[in-house]
Amino acid sequence: MSERGFSEWLRQQCEPEWTAVVTHPFAMAITTGSAGDEEMRRYLEQDFQFVDSFTALLGAAVARADTFEARVPYGKFLGQVATTEEKTYFHRALAELGGRTDAEPEPVTAAFKQLMAEVRVAQDYVLIVAVLCVAEWCYLGWASRAEEPLPESFVHREWIELHEGAEFRAWVAFLRGELDRLGAGLDEERREEVLQVFRLAVELERDFFDMARAPA
Repeated sequence: MSERGFSEWLRQQCEPEWTAVVTHPFAMAITTGSAGDEEMRRYLEQDFQFVDSFTALLGAAVARADTFEARVPYGKFLGQVATTEEKTYFHRALAELGGRTDAEPEPVTAAFKQLMAEVRVAQDYVLIVAVLCVAEWCYLGWASRAEEPLPESFVHREWIELHEGAEFRAWVAFLRGELDRLGAGLDEERREEVLQVFRLAVELERDFFDMARAPA
């Protein structure tokens, strides 16, 4: 396992797929504002389909966390997802792009939602953290590559800002810290189990970006 912790070991085991996600051409097009309206509409319509599943997964993390100190960040972020900028952003951006909040899930969207549901139903805390960590760490990975000045269009700019900055970095650091803490006590079989889930989530992230770039 990496001297930098379990989370870094997991990431390293998922190369080159991890780098392919955080430098994906579609993600880079968001950072430069060059992702077209049709691509952004398709992407955000599908991303919105995760809101309910992601919220439920955060709720499971609150319930299954083994310390009070861990429950608090999950509860705080759960409130942010449900009531603040991200939910508002989706509605504003989809209205701007002529998109829908009730779009039919694409196969990759359904597969990712199924993964979230499986680890939630299993109530396996370390697997819950693994899926959450991939989702958030990957997004920090590409959003942190955006250069100033950010795109003028709020559709691109605010999506970058939601996944960058001190608060989001602290959230990702917390998730990584939980994986590092939990991973230190796992035997080889359990580490491999977590890796399988982590790797599947990374592969689905890449497939999701590929979907956004695919011709309609």
